[in-house]
Amino acid sequence: MDFSFTKKEEKFRSVLREWLEQNLPEGWLEGKTALPEDNREYSQFLRNWQKKLYEGGWAAIAWPKQYGGRDATLMEEIIYQQEMVRVKAPPLINYVGIHMVGPTLIQIGTEEQKHKYIEKMLTGEEVWCQGYSEPNAGSDLTAIKTTAVKDGERWIINGQKVWTSFGHLADKCFLLARTSNHEKRQKGITVFLVDMHQPGVETRPIIQMDGEHDFNEVYFNDAVAYDADIVGEIDEGWKVMITLLMHERTGIGAQLFTLEQQFGDFVELAKELQENGSPLIKDPLVRQKMVDLYTRNRGAQLNYYRNLTTTLKRGYPGAEGSMDKLLVSELTKEMFSYALTLHGHQGVLWKEDAIMDSSWQKNYLYSFGMTIGGGTSEIQRNTIAERILGLPKDMGR
Repeated sequence: MDFSFTKKEEKFRSVLREWLEQNLPEGWLEGKTALPEDNREYSQFLRNWQKKLYEGGWAAIAWPKQYGGRDATLMEEIIYQQEMVRVKAPPLINYVGIHMVGPTLIQIGTEEQKHKYIEKMLTGEEVWCQGYSEPNAGSDLTAIKTTAVKDGERWIINGQKVWTSFGHLADKCFLLARTSNHEKRQKGITVFLVDMHQPGVETRPIIQMDGEHDFNEVYFNDAVAYDADIVGEIDEGWKVMITLLMHERTGIGAQLFTLEQQFGDFVELAKELQENGSPLIKDPLVRQKMVDLYTRNRGAQLNYYRNLTTTLKRGYPGAEGSMDKLLVSELTKEMFSYALTLHGHQGVLWKEDAIMDSSWQKNYLYSFGMTIGGGTSEIQRNTIAERILGLPKDMGR
């Protein structure tokens, strides 16, 4: 693959860079990148940012133009990720909608669903979450107990979901529910698009070990959905779910660009921290570990480029996304773990007790969630073994 950029691609970079300079939140380029701590202010800040991205045509560049995208090429998508990481742009509040639900509806949704939901995903008017995992159905989603029962023109939904990312901010939920019982557990599951603001939907926070609130428990007590809210066919939601997971894991793979930036910060940390008056960057063992991390990070990036090329040629993502997801999540955790090792005793200090910037501790704690969300590392390894390497299925499942 040729990694040089054409004049057209450099023009794309220039246009995006100029737009960012003019439209990033006030003071952002000067380092004032802190997000509001209050949930309402946080939500509104990021909704405003996503609306600005939409108005500039930058909310979902890989989407087809007819749905508000730019039909971006592989290289343009890479440039986009590089530039967003370079300025540490605010995150997308509607990450689930842009990277998961939206592409799934574009691929297999009805025209009514596309018309009703797609634009509001881009503008940030409607934030999405996904209702997959349950207390007894995490990696094995065939074990879900949430039910949807037909009642005239309505479907009555009852059950509990857990680890629902951004459920406390969401307006809509991409929900898995069991609609019938089959001998094959993959059968009898249906996907619904559910209103999170209706009576019968209750969201309870899960506070993570880094002190943040990204995940939630969501309870459905006689919540309502309709036939028009079904994605795909009744009892065939497993196929729909796999489609969304492929898009999700592709989006997670793009975090390799963020990891590259974080590695740059890691190098600066090793220059700053000292032992016996000498920067740790000069320690041969530290340098060896850093070279190892850099090499694996670069290899993961190249693999990501290859998988994106395959996705563009095929028209939709495949099992290759599991490779990207596995690599970025495990590398991120390992890098932040080693960063805390370099801190020595200070590495265990947190928040008010911290002598230095405690963002390394926070990111280390957060990195564990990356190895779970979107399918655990164990699930990714099974997917790679069976669907890419062609190895026999795990007979214990």
